[in-house]
Amino acid sequence: MYKEIYLVDDEDLVNTVNTIHFRKLGLEDRIKSFTNPELALDDLRYRENPNIKTLILLDINMPEMSGFEFLEFMDLESFPDTNEVLLVTSSESDADREEADKYKKYVKEFITKPLRIEHLEEYLQGSFNA
Repeated sequence: MYKEIYLVDDEDLVNTVNTIHFRKLGLEDRIKSFTNPELALDDLRYRENPNIKTLILLDINMPEMSGFEFLEFMDLESFPDTNEVLLVTSSESDADREEADKYKKYVKEFITKPLRIEHLEEYLQGSFNA
């Protein structure tokens, strides 16, 4: 069970819609929402317990820092693999999927926007049973 859920997307509307999905699933109290990926990364870095199970919904194309740059920092700084990432992106590029494969330690799914609640329920069901 995820103790924290990070929503990282430069579009506030996307984070709001995803928050509504989590509210419907009764998980709204675990959400931390960021439109600036650098702030999300800092928050992850300086948590009291960096090993708690955390779900990160991460956009790829953001102006301050791309989702792949975010993942690269996670990798370089050896974030624990209790941080699981769902890439939620408008990209359908094969190159982006290949790039995501480089971060298999963290990236669990590559999801094309918009994220549907059914997809989220399906993913969470599998991860809760794992």
